[in-house]
Amino acid sequence: MFQQLLNWRTLLAVVAMVIVTGTIFYSKYLSDKIAKEEKEKVTSFAESLKIKALTNDDDVINFTNRIAVENKEIPIIETDENDQPTGIYTNLDSAAIAKDSLYLQKKIAAFRTLHDPVRVEITSNPVTYNKYYYGNTQLQSEVRYYPIIQLIIVTLFIIVTILALRSNHRSQQNQVWAGMAKETAHQLGTPVSSLEGWVEMMKEDPANEKIVGELEKDVSRLRLVSDRFGKIGSTPQLEERDIIVQVSDMMDYMKKRAAGKVHFSLDTHGENSILSKVSGPLFDWVIENLLKNALDALEGRGDIRVDIRKVQEKVFIDVSDTGKGISSKNVQKIFKPGFTTKKRGWGLGLSLSKRIIEQYHRGELYVKYSEPGKGTCFRIVLHNETR
Repeated sequence: MFQQLLNWRTLLAVVAMVIVTGTIFYSKYLSDKIAKEEKEKVTSFAESLKIKALTNDDDVINFTNRIAVENKEIPIIETDENDQPTGIYTNLDSAAIAKDSLYLQKKIAAFRTLHDPVRVEITSNPVTYNKYYYGNTQLQSEVRYYPIIQLIIVTLFIIVTILALRSNHRSQQNQVWAGMAKETAHQLGTPVSSLEGWVEMMKEDPANEKIVGELEKDVSRLRLVSDRFGKIGSTPQLEERDIIVQVSDMMDYMKKRAAGKVHFSLDTHGENSILSKVSGPLFDWVIENLLKNALDALEGRGDIRVDIRKVQEKVFIDVSDTGKGISSKNVQKIFKPGFTTKKRGWGLGLSLSKRIIEQYHRGELYVKYSEPGKGTCFRIVLHNETR
C-alpha cells in the first residue's frame, strides 16, 4: 500500500508538472501574440495623431479620430523625447490625473517596466520625436497571471488527493491492526482455557500448592492480554477508575519481573486518590508498555519514577527513567508502527499505546523530554472534562 501511495504521488507530481509547463508555454505564446497586437495598435494610434496634426483633410481627420477612439482598452501616454507628458493620453483615470500632479509621471514609470515606448518622428530637420508609453490591457494581465492561478489550483488538487489517499491508507492500516489484534485474542482463547483447566486439576494435589499459585497468576495474565487484544478496534467502555491504584498495581507487577538493581518510585504529591474515566485493561496495557520500555532502557540498573498529579480537569502521568535515552532523530519516529531500536520486537508497543490514549481516551501521549545517556520521560494527559 505504501508503494502504491508513493506511485500515486509520483504520478500526480508528473501530471502537475506537465499541466503547469504546458500552461506556461501556451500562456507565453498568447501573451506574446497579444503584446504584438497591442504594440501595433499603439503604433497606429501614434501615427494617426501625427497624420492628424499634418493635414486639414476632413476625411483623413475623421479616419484618424476613429483609430484613436477605437482604442478603448490600452492605456497610452504621449510624451516628448525628454519623457515629459504632452497632455495627450487615453484610457486613464481623469479624476486621478486632476487630483495628483505626478500621476502621469508615475504611470510612465510603471509602463516603462512593461514595454519599450513606441517612437514616432515628428520633424526630420531637426529630428524630433514623441514617445508613446503604454500599459497592459485587462486581457494581457489575465493571460500573464493565468499560469500562476492554474499552478495554485493544481497544487491544491494534488494536496487534497494525497490527503485523501493517506486517509484511506490509515483507515486500511487501522483495520489491519484491529483484525490482527482480534485474531490474536481469538487464538489465545483456546490455550488459555486449556491452561485454566490444567491448573484446576493441579489444585487437587496439595503438593502443587506453591506452583499452582504462580501458575494462576500467569494464566490470569494471559487472559488479561487476550482481553486487551480483543478490545482493539472496538469502542471501549470508559469507567471511573482510581489512577493511583491502576498505576500502583502495574508497578507492583513489573517490580517482580525487574532486576534487583532497578529502583521504582511513585509520587502522587500527597494525593491518595485521583479519579479519571479510563478503560482499565487498555490503560494498564499502556502503563505496562511504558514501564517495559523504561526497564529496557535501564539495562538492569537505574531508577524508574512515576509522577501523578491532577491540575484542574487534567491528570498528568509522567513515566521517567535514568536509562540510555532517545536520540533526537528517533524521538519523532518512536510512535510509528514497526519502528524499534531493540534487537527483538515488532515496534508496536508505543504505537498501540498512543492510539489507546489518543483515540479511545481522547488524551495525549508524547515524549516530554529525552537526552541520550541521561534518560527519558513519557507523559500521559487525561482530560476529565465532559466529552
